[in-house]
Amino acid sequence: MNLNERRWNDNYLEEMLLLTSQNIPLIKIEDNYVIVKELGSGSYGHVLLAINQTRGNLMALKFLQKNKTDLHMFLIEYCVSQWLSTHPCIIGTFGIAFQTERHYIFAQELAHDNLFSLMEPQVGLPENTVKRCAIQLSSALEYMHKKGLVHRDIKPENILIFDRECRKVKLTDFGLSCRAGTYVESMPEHLPYTAPEMCSLATSDKLNVQGSLDIWGFGVLLFCILTGYFPWVAAVSADKNFVQYTKWHKSSKIFRLPNQWNTFSTDALEMLKKLLVPDPSKRCASTEVINYVKSPWKMICTKTNKYKKTLY
Repeated sequence: MNLNERRWNDNYLEEMLLLTSQNIPLIKIEDNYVIVKELGSGSYGHVLLAINQTRGNLMALKFLQKNKTDLHMFLIEYCVSQWLSTHPCIIGTFGIAFQTERHYIFAQELAHDNLFSLMEPQVGLPENTVKRCAIQLSSALEYMHKKGLVHRDIKPENILIFDRECRKVKLTDFGLSCRAGTYVESMPEHLPYTAPEMCSLATSDKLNVQGSLDIWGFGVLLFCILTGYFPWVAAVSADKNFVQYTKWHKSSKIFRLPNQWNTFSTDALEMLKKLLVPDPSKRCASTEVINYVKSPWKMICTKTNKYKKTLY
């Protein structure tokens, strides 16, 4: 993305934030919506299935608690979600944003469930299902990155599915999203999807965020949904599985392929090796996976995998 494109994107997002901040009405939920059930919850708040009383259509309402989410954070998530929702592989966000006494709320299209709900520990998903996910998510990430945005929270829970075969999946949850080039502090905890440059941040350090963070998370996600387990607990030097991987990645002729990677074909290993490069400047683009979808990703016959890191 050139400098003019970056400036246009930044200006467009700033204008969206400004206009939205001036139009967040205070309403009573019961006067406008019928709440059917809860769809999900987390530290942010919760998502409810609701019926719009005026139009009669179903939608997902995302509630963000005001005591945990300030107005600017809400505006970023809502505006980024709405800006990106024209892409077919990113969740649709309606032009509906409002507040109650305790919550900021916005509306999105309704999905069947999230990708995590399909996963069987130690088994994963069928290879063709994974490939469908990979193609769609690579497109969604490319779209985000071309707009100068970084998701920062790629994981199965943030991939919504519309059918069990994953013929339609969509990226969601832009609560941690930010512009590329933003400086961020370390996170309170490191997930298996967290990139090593983020994991290695000292408490007082800040990281210049780039799309390569998402590429790492994308690579771990593909590993996870193919196998049903994590390649490591965290990408840190104290994790022996991560250390074994980095040694093999640096010199596969000297160091043996870690046992938990034996299930993959040569082509799949090559693909994952390009996504999961410890040096963020050398990671490939998300669309690199397209070059590998016609090749098998899992070995037909594999040795018994002794690595039993559960998903739970």
